[in-house]
Amino acid sequence: MQTIAQNNFITVKTEGGILPADLLQRIADGGEVEGLNPTDYHLGANERPSEAMNRSWNRLLGAWQAFQSKMAAIGPTDSGTTMTREWTLTVLQELGYGRLPFLGSLSVQHSTTDHGPRNTDNDPTYPISHLYDHTPIHLVSFRQKLDGRDDSQAVKRSPHSLVQECLNRSDNHLWAFVSNGLRFRILRDNVSLSRAAYVEFDLQAMFDGELYSDFTLFWLLCHQSRVEIRDWR
Repeated sequence: MQTIAQNNFITVKTEGGILPADLLQRIADGGEVEGLNPTDYHLGANERPSEAMNRSWNRLLGAWQAFQSKMAAIGPTDSGTTMTREWTLTVLQELGYGRLPFLGSLSVQHSTTDHGPRNTDNDPTYPISHLYDHTPIHLVSFRQKLDGRDDSQAVKRSPHSLVQECLNRSDNHLWAFVSNGLRFRILRDNVSLSRAAYVEFDLQAMFDGELYSDFTLFWLLCHQSRVEIRDWR
């Protein structure tokens, strides 16, 4: 496992090399990385990303405290899914995704070995909660570990495995997010890799510790402009 230096980013880790730690550090430092200009984030020419990040940070600190209160008060038999999604959707809203509607099911197109007409009846379907453009976004309860199976549900795979399989089998989806409100992961189609690969942000530690420097990397890396369809060539 490769983890960003603890003295710089306490709540961020990268595994599998899909976005190496040195690249994340360059992004955070505002180094020579394509796509980091204010206009690339759909900001005004005279508006700095730091100003937008600061506004989002202040709003999300309050939203996090409200979510903490709800977690403390929730009953033992309540799944917590709705309240967790409400918090995570607020995070995504501050990252430029707007108010994402519930999806619930995502059918993906995958390549076939023959050259005849595609039979869409064979396209696999995944219980992905949300979708932005071509980016699956799966939001689960804070009580569900991202790498843990929930045998009480129909899906007998972890949220991470579910989303990764969706990416690997799809011809139209390259990146995805998965979150339980406490942790937020970036996943990529990595069918050629033999082990897990992701970038994870520990939102709980980030907001509890008020680690603004970690939040700036989170904002820069997960902003809506990073996954919208555009020609980056």
